[in-house]
Amino acid sequence: MNKFERLFGLKGEARVRFMDGEFQVVSPGDFVVCSVTGTPIALADLRYWNVELQEAYATADASLQRFREIKRRSGS
Repeated sequence: MNKFERLFGLKGEARVRFMDGEFQVVSPGDFVVCSVTGTPIALADLRYWNVELQEAYATADASLQRFREIKRRSGS
C-alpha cells in the first residue's frame, strides 16, 4: 500500500496520454499526480494538463506556475 492509498483510499496511479481537450487512459488507475504540487488528482476531477509536456495539474494556479517556469527558462 502506498501513501496515496492510505491517505485517500485510491487504488493506484493511472498512466494517461494528454491530448487537446481530452485524455486517454493508457494504464488503469484512479488518479494522476500533479506535476507541480505532487498532489493526487482523481481522474474525474482532472481539468488541467499540458499536451506538449504531458503533465497534469491540480489547479489552474499550478498550471500557470508551470507556464511561467517554462517561459522563464526559455527567456521569452
